[in-house]
Amino acid sequence: MTTLSRSQDRVTSAPEPRGPGKMLDSFFQITARGSTLIREFRGGLVTFFTMAYIVILNPLIIGGFSPEAAPVDVAGNWLPAAQVGAMTSLTAAVMTILFGLIANLPFALAAGLGMNSFLAVSVVQEVTWPEAMGLVVINGVLIVLFGMTGIRTAIFRAIPKDLKAAITVGIGLFITFIGFVDSGFVTRTEAGPPVQLGEGGSIVSIPTMIFVLGLLIMGALVARGVQGGILIGIVISTVLAVIAEQLFRIGPSSETNPHGWHLNMPVLQGQIVSLPDLSLAGNFDLFGSFSRIGVLAATMLVFTLVFTNFFDAMGTMTGLAKNAGVASKDGTFPRLKAAFVIEGLGAVAGGAGSSSSNTVYVDSAAGIGEGARTGLASVITGVLFLGSMFFTPLTSVVPMEVAAAALVLVGTMMCAQIREINFKRFSSAMPAFLTLITMPLTYSIANGIGAGFIAWVVVNTAAGRHRKVHPLMWIVAAGFLVYFARGPLTVLLQ
Repeated sequence: MTTLSRSQDRVTSAPEPRGPGKMLDSFFQITARGSTLIREFRGGLVTFFTMAYIVILNPLIIGGFSPEAAPVDVAGNWLPAAQVGAMTSLTAAVMTILFGLIANLPFALAAGLGMNSFLAVSVVQEVTWPEAMGLVVINGVLIVLFGMTGIRTAIFRAIPKDLKAAITVGIGLFITFIGFVDSGFVTRTEAGPPVQLGEGGSIVSIPTMIFVLGLLIMGALVARGVQGGILIGIVISTVLAVIAEQLFRIGPSSETNPHGWHLNMPVLQGQIVSLPDLSLAGNFDLFGSFSRIGVLAATMLVFTLVFTNFFDAMGTMTGLAKNAGVASKDGTFPRLKAAFVIEGLGAVAGGAGSSSSNTVYVDSAAGIGEGARTGLASVITGVLFLGSMFFTPLTSVVPMEVAAAALVLVGTMMCAQIREINFKRFSSAMPAFLTLITMPLTYSIANGIGAGFIAWVVVNTAAGRHRKVHPLMWIVAAGFLVYFARGPLTVLLQ
């Protein structure tokens, strides 16, 4: 974080831009936030390359290339991967550009990984894909209403500063763990501890070695205060990955090739340009699920979607705003209400386009770590997503292992916020600790926030600090109790 502070000081004294650059500077308040046009462009590039994997991954989660290799719903329907990929790019592009222009924050939106997995694994076991996407649209409409009426803002303001800091740190740990897992640096074990280093406690694959090397390169560049250190590191690591693939013919990861590249291979395959198929647009059934499985069961699914979407995004934006240096002392940030409304519209757009709910991506932290401070970076990221509809092979050249290294580096930066937590007061320390440790261990930002909320209410009330507990904290904590017990409750309501 010291490096970022030094570079910001240098940027503040830079000469003001002229011509078109001055118009952009005025509209996005670039100089006022201690940034430059170059930083914003660079940050937008880094964010795109760090999260471009979603264009490849989302179609593999909710779609496929045949019914045998795709999640099939109760009616035997499935989503073609090519169509899902096109809508994933288009929706991410439109919502990220809109977010940048209206909310003026360097946050990018795309299909949420937790949400799409929940749809593919659970929801379509009960309803059809169009009906499932209809539930996603309803979820988005509710979140938009919460944002427009100020309910979401009120809840945000009610969160104590210790918990807000813990959310930031928790997200830093979370994306670090994601980077470790995606790179193969950490793997599951069949017996013994839940996870291990590499395979059998040792790094055995070339892609994981590329991850480690990329992380060290990026870390060294950032530590030396090199402008564009993360982006330069991504480029160098990708070049090394391409060379390694050409020399050793590593191939993609599979059951027969466990030491291959995860998701993306650093090679160009087939044609570079292709026309996108947008035929999934509008392919949703708003209320069909209520007729198929009943009002109570459908309502419980909507409740789960809303709670996950609502607090995942709120926690992510809290952490990103702090990391970008645009958050005030109470954790709020500029255009808070607009950010909440646009994020809700992302869920509506994702459901309407069958790409799953779109939400703010924690990967945006990579661009922020590169210096992005305004919505211009989001616009750049969005434009690149728009182009990715036509250049999917190019977006897949950067392997997951390289993107993972950038996430770990940014996770390190975000953990600096731990100094804002008052560990001397146990009634603050315990809820904060549960928040930051639950996120990576359960692979969920919402779970971490829920654990922290419930612990804060109970522990502070027991300690005689009930007046310090905002009434909204009680309401939200009660909601999280229902959220955590939704499985048994669904069974009881059936």
